[in-house]
Amino acid sequence: MCGAPALLQIFTFRPGILTWDAIRQYKQALSGHYDDWHPPAMNWLWRQLTAIHDGPLPMLVLQVALYWLGFGLIGWVWWRQGRRRSAAALLLVALLPVSLVVVGTILKDSLMAGALLTAAGLIAVRRPGEHVLAAMAWALLIGAATLRFNAVPACLPLGVALLPAAWRAGWKRLALASVTVAIPLFAAMPVANTLLRAEKSGVELSLVIYDLAGITRFSGANAFPQLAVADPVAVNAACYTPVSWDRYAWWGPEPCAIQFADVRRAFAAMQVKPTRWWLGAVVRHPIAYAEHRLAHFNSTTRFLVHDADLPPLPLVSDPNPWGCAVPANAPLTAIEQAATASLRTPIGWPIVWLAVAAGALVLLLGQSETGVALPLAISALLYGFSYLPLSVASEVRYYLWVTLGGAVAAIAALTQARHTSARRLALAGLPVVLVSLGGVAARMI
Repeated sequence: MCGAPALLQIFTFRPGILTWDAIRQYKQALSGHYDDWHPPAMNWLWRQLTAIHDGPLPMLVLQVALYWLGFGLIGWVWWRQGRRRSAAALLLVALLPVSLVVVGTILKDSLMAGALLTAAGLIAVRRPGEHVLAAMAWALLIGAATLRFNAVPACLPLGVALLPAAWRAGWKRLALASVTVAIPLFAAMPVANTLLRAEKSGVELSLVIYDLAGITRFSGANAFPQLAVADPVAVNAACYTPVSWDRYAWWGPEPCAIQFADVRRAFAAMQVKPTRWWLGAVVRHPIAYAEHRLAHFNSTTRFLVHDADLPPLPLVSDPNPWGCAVPANAPLTAIEQAATASLRTPIGWPIVWLAVAAGALVLLLGQSETGVALPLAISALLYGFSYLPLSVASEVRYYLWVTLGGAVAAIAALTQARHTSARRLALAGLPVVLVSLGGVAARMI
């Protein structure tokens, strides 16, 4: 069922859309020298794939293969169980235009989502005692945990689902199991970075700078360390936007007078740890911090916004030394047009998929047999809301896993909701209705 769409997607997006992030990652893959701004584990993997073929094509094939394999495994299980309408709905989810574009772009988000989806498929297929499938699923989860610093919330529920049922029976055992699973997941990225001798890039400073900028903007008091700027509050007011932190970075189109390198030097000169300074600013200005974080979360989830104020979905490769670009073709044009159009509708808003995952959780908590659907719903929610305190940019790619996990969980929940009360069904659907109406109304003002 999924082989043909996978081949068509590879043909359509070959050799893969390269953004600036991927260009930087491929340069490191070619050199074998890594820093930790982007996941060194992915760069190392890409280096191994160059033995098969140069350029982004092998990574595109891997991303697409994991994506469709995950859907295929879950769909196969449902088909065998006689849930054929659910399997058909699963195919529709897999064909969501925005998801197809994101998976056709070389991104850690796409690779992570594919790994998680295939792990979920293996959990769905696996029977008790099948240790090989369990080991494969664990490998995918550990691999996914090396790809994003906030990947652990997404991986944790699936890792717990791999444990024997007796180990997670009751709240005490479930809590212990969760802690046990969390330890290797949290360790995955730092261990991988250490083994690959990745240089420290100061990537964590991007979050610190953005939060200090937000606190300064909403409190009216300077939260930055001592900088060579006459009036940091006024300068920051002209730079800050709830959309992203990019103006404080060296690549921003309109660089702010307060720059990443400037703040980094200031912390070094003062011999102050950025995280300690950041925590002090949050404690002193909790309301301003909350206002900043909620404003950014609203933007990154595309909730109460105007679409013109948000970054578009990247549809072409950025200029690169290897001349990699996706040739124009009819399927690509159709998918890109559909993806661009869907971003202006609730289907393209991450806030709606968070609401879908929440609704699925409401339904699944009332069902006796939930299979992989319950951990998927929890995974999507935990991962989506991890961006509330941790995001620095409003890019729809961050929510690919929220879309996939939430949608699959919702299909499963609705399929098994025959004996669910009307009240519970209404409660499950209410978040989706409210955020959709809210988003539409905001765009009309």
